[in-house]
Formats: sequence, C-alpha cells, structure tokens
Amino acid sequence: MTIDVGTKIRALRKKMDLNISNLADLSGISSSMISQIENGKVVPTVVVMWKIAKALDVSVGYFFDEETNYQKNPVVRKDERKTILLGKSTRLYEMLVPDQNRIIEFLKITIKEDDISSSGLVTHEGEECGYVLKGRMKIQLGEDEYILEEGDSISFDSTIPHRYDNAGKGECISIWAMTPPSF
Repeated sequence: MTIDVGTKIRALRKKMDLNISNLADLSGISSSMISQIENGKVVPTVVVMWKIAKALDVSVGYFFDEETNYQKNPVVRKDERKTILLGKSTRLYEMLVPDQNRIIEFLKITIKEDDISSSGLVTHEGEECGYVLKGRMKIQLGEDEYILEEGDSISFDSTIPHRYDNAGKGECISIWAMTPPSF
C-alpha cells in the first residue's frame, strides 16, 4: 500500500486555510521543502514530519493511517504490520497496534548501522518508554546522552528534546510505547 503523505499535508493545510508560507512559519520548515513534499518530489524525514504534524495539530500517524480496524480485529500479525520508512533514513518503524487512534502507541524500531537520519531533535507532548531488544542505542535526551545495551530500558518526558541512534555494529532493534500517540 502506498500512502501519499504530500497530498494529505496539502489537503489538511488547505482545510485549515493555510498557505505554504503560513505552514512554513508554523513548522519551521522552509516553504520550498513543504512544496516539494506536497508535490511528491521529497520524502520528509521523521523530524520534518513531526514539525509539520505539530504545526497542523495532528499526530504523524494521521498521514499514514488509512483506516481504523481496531474494532474489527485487535490483533496485528507480524506479516501484516504497517511500516513506515521516511526520507533517506534506513529506520524502519513498525506499528504494533492496528491503528494510530489509540491512547497509547506501540512501535518496533529498527535502525541500521549506516542510518543517515537528520541530526534534529524532536519534542512532543507525553511520555515514552523504550526497550532495546538487539544491539546498542544512543539516546540524546536534552543535553544528556545515554547508551542502552540489549535488555536496557528508558522512560522520559517527551517534551524534552530527544532522538535515538544506533550506537553499535549491525542493526539496533527496540520496542517503544508512547502516550499520547505521536506517530
């Protein structure tokens, strides 16, 4: 299934009676970048998606969720997970819940050793808890950095600027719970 994020951003922006320049001011993303995203010329990074979603007052999941099927089937089979891969990043986000319309979000995040995501920090309302299944993960939380090994976990207030990175050889796999959903 292909989801056209740019078209959804444009539709929501117009519904809110915003022009591209207004959205650029609200999100801190350049007008040209927003235009390129809306026209499908650029795939935004996770950080860019979070900034646009925050400016449009929706979760990032709004741009990816096609239907709510929780009432139909609360089970998510491993081969039926919704996956999200943004921009040039090699990070793979797998939704472990049927849709993003829950009180809590549950994700599996795989970060390849050669991940080239942007250096930006994200911030949003809520709390996060993460557990490293495989590899090593570096978490920047404000000015502090933490290295998590397999079996380590962390929890923090999501209003603190943060980011996750692979801190070892091979891929890093982790499980995250966030409330309210931010993706």
